[in-house]
Amino acid sequence: MSLTPAPSMETMKEGITFSDVLLVPKRSTIASRKSVDTSGSFSRNIKLKCPIVSANMDTVTEADMAIAMAQAGGLGIIHRFLTIEEEAAQVAKVKRTESVLIEEPYTISPRDTVGAARDFMRSKQVGGLLVVGEGRKLLGVVSERDLQFHDDDSAPVKAVMSSKLVTARPGITLEAAAKVLARHKIEKLPIIDASGTLKGLITAKDIKKKRLHPEASEDPKGRLLVGAAVGVVGDFMERSAALLSAGADVLVVDVAHGHSDHVIEAVARIKKRWPAAELVAGNVATYEGARDLTEAGADGIKVGVGPGSICSTRIVSGAGVPQLTAILDCAKLTAKSGVPVISDGGVRDPGDITKAMAAGASSVMIGSLLAGTEESPGLMIVRGGIKYKLYRGMASLTATLSRRITESGGHHRVDDEEAMEVVAEGVESMVPFRGRAFEVVHQLAGGLRSGMSYSGARTVAELWRKAEFIRITPAAWAESLPRLERKS
Repeated sequence: MSLTPAPSMETMKEGITFSDVLLVPKRSTIASRKSVDTSGSFSRNIKLKCPIVSANMDTVTEADMAIAMAQAGGLGIIHRFLTIEEEAAQVAKVKRTESVLIEEPYTISPRDTVGAARDFMRSKQVGGLLVVGEGRKLLGVVSERDLQFHDDDSAPVKAVMSSKLVTARPGITLEAAAKVLARHKIEKLPIIDASGTLKGLITAKDIKKKRLHPEASEDPKGRLLVGAAVGVVGDFMERSAALLSAGADVLVVDVAHGHSDHVIEAVARIKKRWPAAELVAGNVATYEGARDLTEAGADGIKVGVGPGSICSTRIVSGAGVPQLTAILDCAKLTAKSGVPVISDGGVRDPGDITKAMAAGASSVMIGSLLAGTEESPGLMIVRGGIKYKLYRGMASLTATLSRRITESGGHHRVDDEEAMEVVAEGVESMVPFRGRAFEVVHQLAGGLRSGMSYSGARTVAELWRKAEFIRITPAAWAESLPRLERKS
């Protein structure tokens, strides 16, 4: 058996990451950073006014985080470590949060009981239901106020509903709907056709949300954008079907080593079954990996093997590519085919986002900086009077074992022997509580605007053309950090 020698030092590539470089300041015509357009892409057809995406991790993104990210102009990717039904429900929750028109409002029959109406409202966390009869004819509305002093849960809804309604016809504009709601001092405006059939619902709450978040990431119907992750083995096709049915705008094939035959085959299967669906795949760290996933049908490529703050892949396996080099390599794909790459991992400071975008990324996925926010599903912990939230890598020991329990429907029991067999490629940690996600994203986006202005770039495309990196020494990086002057 002949052995191929390892690459010599003369041909070995050098890898660099964010703290190895700075962006050289350029002459700029930008008078105000507000004029900088940070719009980027997550996939071929998913455009974001704020190119920041929350990571599909179980201590980072569920519905609350995805809602906050979309309202801020970014995007949230629901993690896949839930049952199919649970993940689909998370997607549906985001899609129902706000809309120009709620096409499928919650309804109830006039023959259903008051108790059933009360339970339905509680389970859906809404304050009212539309009452419809045969053929979805609108008959009335029942609200919490109608039920508040009604003790007989066996009474029919018809006995307590309000039948005096203000309605509108399909096609009414949001501005006109707002005037009707204000004139009649109501919060819900059912939309019915000429025959009285229910066609949708416009609410004062949705109008208010749209005014509060004018930069929100929305689909053509005015609903918030949301993505959802899937795997590449087992029930991934059934999961993909359920998530798309629930309204997911993009599927993310979520695998640690994306440049693998079984990942490429899974991407091809999903794209063949749902050719119109947006599909992002990863993770890879080389141009060849990005190219092969694109040829299989991916509309966006996640880049990053081991750069995350709670990822130990490089230490455990010895494999990976420093993140800036990985982005520079994979971004050749965007130049050749227009498929965007997403930098996933390694962002520790706002300036790292600017460096990732300057290197060719079209958007940036973030975990640790968002894990400490109010909307993350991580456990809140208080130590010494200071708030923290739990953050763990998806290849950590507890995450791996939790995933096996979830996949078994809760029936699997983990013993000591099985736990010992797990080779963890991630760790658990606590991150400081950082407040609301919207505020964190606002600060990160502000750093990106500032960084782009230093390069004289008004758009991300201009940043790609104008950015100039300079290699720095560890002493130069230390000089870059805030520090107190020594007293003589």
